[in-house]
Amino acid sequence: MKPALDYYQDAPYFERPRIEWPGGKRLALWIAPNLEFYELDPPANPQRIAWPRPFPDIDGYGTRDYGNRVGAERLMRVLDGYPTRVSVSLSTALCIHHPEIIQMGLSRDWEYFSHGIYNTRYAYGMDEAQEREMIAESMALIAEHTGQHCDGYLAPALTHTESSLDLFAELGGLYTCDLFHDDQPTQIRTRSGARFVSVPYSLEMNDTIVYVVNKIEPRRYGEMLKAHFDRLYQEGADSGTVMCIPLHPYQVSHPHRIAAFRDALDYICGHDGVWHATAREIARHYLDRYWDDAWAGGQ
Repeated sequence: MKPALDYYQDAPYFERPRIEWPGGKRLALWIAPNLEFYELDPPANPQRIAWPRPFPDIDGYGTRDYGNRVGAERLMRVLDGYPTRVSVSLSTALCIHHPEIIQMGLSRDWEYFSHGIYNTRYAYGMDEAQEREMIAESMALIAEHTGQHCDGYLAPALTHTESSLDLFAELGGLYTCDLFHDDQPTQIRTRSGARFVSVPYSLEMNDTIVYVVNKIEPRRYGEMLKAHFDRLYQEGADSGTVMCIPLHPYQVSHPHRIAAFRDALDYICGHDGVWHATAREIARHYLDRYWDDAWAGGQ
């Protein structure tokens, strides 16, 4: 049995080498909409069922379809009012099923990175060859439909395997969002020795965790985002921190929830020490300036 992950080393938080963001900013903020596609009747996976109810699970499917029919564009229009930068965690089947959403994001200069192909097809049970094929196909779809190189990865439905990070790095990826372990970028060991980094992605601030798992009301979610920001902004005066806000259009974009999110953005974007960046920009900044020295500094 493994006592711990081998991807990164321990590093006391307040004893690390200082990270500086462009312009002397304290905190790097990135917004992470999860634009996902769910199948009504996906292939069965013995390790995880896609829907809690017997076929057809209209409640589950319809709720998620709301995100693509209504929520995505509502969220875009809200974000249009702020200087925030966006990196989309993309179920790449959306390129085929809803190309209009992809184009709306491209017109806003959004980054797209892989969240697998369908959010109802899991990596659990795949061998390395199957998982490699799935990741490579998702990267190819992003290249074909956006013209972008896929630099980041978040496993579909968070179904990671022991090989996920190694495979993505070997296929040319730069960063992962799959570790949830830090408030700063982290140098990651991969078996290929590729330059690879973890960019912070917060499950605590993830709207699905907030609304579905923890059953928190919208006003409280807005307060949580502000409190989360305040702490990271304070600590960022000593060494740059990262705040990620992971969102789902079928969650945050409901009419009764969107105002609380907008109120939090008003507050966060009212601070001068925020670097509005994409996850790719954060990863590249760290790789260019800190990756080579990270092991020596215990990061």
